[in-house]
Amino acid sequence: MKAAEPTPDFEQFRAELEAVERKIAGEIDPGIRAMVVAGAVFLLLISLVLPHAGHARGFDVLLSDAAAAAEHIGLPSRVFVWFTTVFGIGFSLLALITRRWAFSWIAAAGSAIGSVFGVLSIWHRNTPEPGNYHGAGPGIGLIIATLASIVLTFHWVRVVWNRTSVHLAAEEQRRIVEAKAEEVRRRRLFGED
Repeated sequence: MKAAEPTPDFEQFRAELEAVERKIAGEIDPGIRAMVVAGAVFLLLISLVLPHAGHARGFDVLLSDAAAAAEHIGLPSRVFVWFTTVFGIGFSLLALITRRWAFSWIAAAGSAIGSVFGVLSIWHRNTPEPGNYHGAGPGIGLIIATLASIVLTFHWVRVVWNRTSVHLAAEEQRRIVEAKAEEVRRRRLFGED
C-alpha cells in the first residue's frame, strides 16, 4: 500500500489534520525579521515624541492640538501619523505577539499606504502654502517615522509572502492525497475498479 493513499484509518483523522494544516497556514514565522520589525515599531513610538514640524510633536499631530494648528500641519501629516499609529504600531505589535498571518497582512498594507503619506508629508512641509506662508520644514520625527514605515512595509511584505517548507510540504501532501482520492472515485464511478 502506498503512503499517500487514503485508508479508513486516515479518513477518521482527516478533519483533524485539515484543521491543523489550516492553523499552521494562518501563522507566520518572521524569524530574524521580528527583531527588525520590533526595532522599527520602537522608532515609530519614539517619533511620536519627536518634532514633526517646528514645535509640533507626533502626539500633537495625532491629537490635532494647538501646537499642530500653529505649525499649519496639513492633512497628509495627520493621515500619516494615524496610519503609523494604527497599522505601523498597533497591527505590527498584534502580528508579532499573535503570529497571525492576517494581522501581518494588515500591518503590511497599512504600512505601505502610510509610507506613501509619509513621503507626501515631507514633500508638503517643503512646499510653500498659499499666501506665500513658509512654515517649518519636516522635523526629525517625521523623517524617522517615514523611514521606519518604509522598513516596516518591506519586512512585513517579505514575511507575508514567505512560505515555510512546512506549509509547502503540507499543501503538496494534501494535493497528492486529494488527487489519489479523486482517481479512486473516478474509477468507481466508471466501473474501472
